[in-house]
Parts: sequence; structure tokens; C-alpha cells
Amino acid sequence: MSIEHHIVGSGPRTIFLTHGWFGSSDGWGPFVDYLDPDAFRWVFTDVRGYGARMGEEGDQSLGETARDLLALADELGVDRFTIVGHSMGGSAAQKVLALAPDRVEAIVAITPVGSMPTPFDDEGRALFWGAPEHRDNRIGIIDLLTGHRDTPRFLSTIADWSLAHSTVAAYAGALEAWANPDFADDVRGQQLPVLVAVGEHDPALGAETVKETWLPLFPNARLEVIPNAGHWPMFETPVNLATTVDAFLRGLPEPD
Repeated sequence: MSIEHHIVGSGPRTIFLTHGWFGSSDGWGPFVDYLDPDAFRWVFTDVRGYGARMGEEGDQSLGETARDLLALADELGVDRFTIVGHSMGGSAAQKVLALAPDRVEAIVAITPVGSMPTPFDDEGRALFWGAPEHRDNRIGIIDLLTGHRDTPRFLSTIADWSLAHSTVAAYAGALEAWANPDFADDVRGQQLPVLVAVGEHDPALGAETVKETWLPLFPNARLEVIPNAGHWPMFETPVNLATTVDAFLRGLPEPD
């Protein structure tokens, strides 16, 4: 199976980008405009049922997403690579690492879910599990995760993008996948470089959360807090995020 994707740049290091619950391969916003196409090759992918793969059926499990990314790497002739994962894409990045630790050079995790279950109270569970069928729930989640700071137009834009770029079944399946992972012991202690970048105003997947879910797992992980951003810094502060990611990637050892 040839896996849909698109590529920006032709640099010597390959970076796979895996999107969040509300996103898609072409839903990274202005952040993409500030990525260096000469230093890196940026490969944008979709989870099954999202974006260019909306016609593909799947269970949206993290294992499925990780195996698809590895299959795409094989298709492109890429042995070792770095992964940038946003939100649920962070959990997918860890799953790729669990399945193929020798192939992952580094991880950039942006406001990420990890490899541990996400706790929900009753109100949160109703909000999130109602989101596949209800646009207002999606808007409520976006408003919550950006600290109730952004305009109604912004909230609607992100919600409507998700409605147009994922099937209801895929969106619901992805929720089950990222909300319930339990494989931290499969990646604990891996020595690869890890950058965890979180928004200053993200109340759910901000600094305090990743200090419990990401930093203890990886001895070479470091945390960057993106000022004036919530859960979507690729839209809220794209230049800052791109600069942070670029500096981390340029600090990695030269690819083989």
C-alpha cells in the first residue's frame, strides 16, 4: 500500500510530522512557512480516516498509526528519522519508538499526549466523548485547551477544520487511542534526544503534565514552554515554535 503524504524540502535529515486529534497532514498552519526546506526534509502524514486518507478504514490505534509511519519510511527509503508529533501525535511518536527504537533519532513532542492513560473526570469525559458527534463540544475543548483566551473565530476555524478533515468514526477511534495508552515501560529509559514543547496557557498538556508523563521517561529530554500559546502554538505563535524546533534539530548529531 502506498501511503498518502506530502513533502516539504530536501535536506539531509528526514522529519516525519504526525498531527493531533483536530488536525491533518495539511493542518499545521503558518508554522510550516518557517520550516527550513534546505536543512531538512519534512514529511507530513495522516492518520487513517484523516486528511488525504479520509477514504481509508482503520482502527486508529497507536499501533496502526506507528506501523503506517514505519511503512512510509520504508517506502521512502529512510532508515533513521526524527518525529515531530502534536498532541495525540506525541503518543504516536512514542509508539513508533516502542516498535522500532533503532530507527528513531529524536522526538519533538508539541503539547503532547504520552504513553500513559489520560485522566478524565465525569465532566471532561462527557465533553470529549461527545465531541465526535457535536461541533459545540469540539469548540468547548479548543476553548479549554487554549486557556479561554482566543477569539470565537479561531475556535470555530479549528473545529471546522477537524470536521472537514476527519470522519466521525476516525475521530472517535483516535480519541480512544490517545486517551488510553499504557506502554510507558516500553520506552522508559531510551537515550535519544527529546524536546517537549508546551504552550504556556495549555491547562491539560502543559508543563506540569509533561513533567509527569514525558520527562521521567527520557533521560535526554528537555522542556520548552512557548510563551503566549495554548494547545495550538503552530497557529498561536508559529514563528516562536518553528524557531524552537529548528534550534533543537540543528543541535542533533549529523545524520549518518
